Amino acid sequence: MQKNQKAIHFQDTVLESGFWQARQKMNAETTVYAVWERFKDTGRFDAFRFDWKEGMPNKPHIFWESDFAKWAESVAYIVAKKKDAVLEKAVDDIVDLIEVHQEESGYFNIYFTVIEPEQRFQKRTEHELYDAGHLIEAAVAYHEATGKDKFLKLMMKYADYIENVFMLEKSTNFTTPGHEEIELALVKLYQATGEKRYLSLAKFFVDERGKVDKRISYDWVNERYAQDHAPVRQQTTAEGHSVRAMYLYCAMADLAREYGDSELAAACATIFENVAGRRMYITGGIGSSHVGEAFTIDYDLPNLTAYTESCAAIGLMLFAGRMLQIPSETPKALFADVAERVLYNGFLSSISLNGKAFFYENPLEIHPELLKRDASVLDAFKGRLPVTERKEVFDCSCCPPNITRFIASLADMLYTCNEDTLFVHHYMAGKTKTVVNGSPCDIVQKTAYPSEGAVSFTIKGEALATVALRIPYWCTSYNIVCNGKTLEPAQVKIVNGYAYLPLDRGQENSLTLLLDMPVQLIEAAPEVQENAGRVAVQRGPVVYCLEGVDNGSLLRNVRVRKEAVFEVVSDETFGVPVLKTTGTVPKEGAENGGLYRPVTDSTKNVQLTFIPYFGFANRGESEMVLWVLPE
Repeated sequence: MQKNQKAIHFQDTVLESGFWQARQKMNAETTVYAVWERFKDTGRFDAFRFDWKEGMPNKPHIFWESDFAKWAESVAYIVAKKKDAVLEKAVDDIVDLIEVHQEESGYFNIYFTVIEPEQRFQKRTEHELYDAGHLIEAAVAYHEATGKDKFLKLMMKYADYIENVFMLEKSTNFTTPGHEEIELALVKLYQATGEKRYLSLAKFFVDERGKVDKRISYDWVNERYAQDHAPVRQQTTAEGHSVRAMYLYCAMADLAREYGDSELAAACATIFENVAGRRMYITGGIGSSHVGEAFTIDYDLPNLTAYTESCAAIGLMLFAGRMLQIPSETPKALFADVAERVLYNGFLSSISLNGKAFFYENPLEIHPELLKRDASVLDAFKGRLPVTERKEVFDCSCCPPNITRFIASLADMLYTCNEDTLFVHHYMAGKTKTVVNGSPCDIVQKTAYPSEGAVSFTIKGEALATVALRIPYWCTSYNIVCNGKTLEPAQVKIVNGYAYLPLDRGQENSLTLLLDMPVQLIEAAPEVQENAGRVAVQRGPVVYCLEGVDNGSLLRNVRVRKEAVFEVVSDETFGVPVLKTTGTVPKEGAENGGLYRPVTDSTKNVQLTFIPYFGFANRGESEMVLWVLPE
């Protein structure tokens, strides 16, 4: 028998200490303000005045509404926990401008009102529905956080207009959005308002995909770019633009849950397993090609040119979270395992340690000298490599506000529950007060994770008979203490990666999970030819890398002994330990040994410092490698 899974809302949880509490604090006090300032500088806020004229600076772009919307959603999640009158006023001022400039029909879009009014809903490529989706998400979040309903009502009016022209009149030049996003936003609008028509509209957009609009109007892509290659229930692999894909899959999972659609749920599971098993980096990054910001083929995971957009990483975590909410008797730890891999690596690398700068791309290898190659030719012919240091703003600045909204609502990932079981998917120190099956439930989690593997809980709730603790994919040895009793492995029921433990209903239950957290050398499957003969270093959920700042140059020559002993050293810079060990490098370079020479065993010992991958490029431009040679 399948049971409904419900996520415990982030507003029910306060992260009180530790790794993520520090990052949420920085997000609320520094990052959201830094993004706001850069968006003001670049005209994104002034664009809502609808007064741009030819010759003026900062011409409105087709997706500027979405930049504001994700920022406003971040504000909503922040003020839901702690009031900030300055941030709230900034959102209210823009909402007032939306009210002034929204057309009577409900339509609202800056670019297609100010720049190309005759092209409204004529260009599938131009993000109108994507913008609408993010505005809807922001409006729902802002209403939930503040109780103010103006923004929500304006977006309901817009959604009604979209329903009319796309689903009822069919008067537009395309049927489904080129960039998915509105589909999942409409599900949120339905959940906030109870209006079933919004859920039906989301289903319409998802069901029509791959049937009508078989090709987006870029001359350099095929139908896979926008996931148009087949109806969604027939899709089995992750294809095309990785962010578009993730937002589609999120909507598919939402609809599978809302409608009890087992066929749609099966398609989601198949696609997720394709990503996790064949098209994902060790960091959790996805979308390996800069051409189309896209998936390519199985096992094509280059390191130096990895695109791995920050928004795609966020999208994969959102998809994983939704998969855990599809009705199931025994949720699969795979979904939370993948989310954790992304969270501590390919997502976290997207923001600087000071909270003010960002990566759009997150490569797994950097050699700054390659940026200077082919000095005799024009830049267009030099070949493309990711930037080597984070920036405060981009022309396409979708990632920064996506990062701020995700960090602010991070606790959404922690728990799900059904009628009598609490599922613990992630480990973060905090207190949760919620309601399970009509009864109050209190959860206190204490941990120094991911630096340490000990996690303790106190759980009390009349409805709760069982708690299921995820045993992370990287952990091969652990102990559990339940209400003072150490449980032998044979006493613990493990199903799909979760340890199921009985609780005394209505009593305060005490549990401790002790996860062994050794340093591990990880190899890739042989099909990932890019990493043939190389290993990665990982401790707990954190993947490590070598950076030139600590280890000098020519890092691809570094060898690490398979039996190496690593010293785990506390480090305040990164918030998790760094790892130190002894490795080897060749004794002679080209100057002494010649450009080519017979193979020798001539090496010398060197001291190596591995830092968490997420912390690279915070100390100036530097060489970096993740996959190293074993010895």
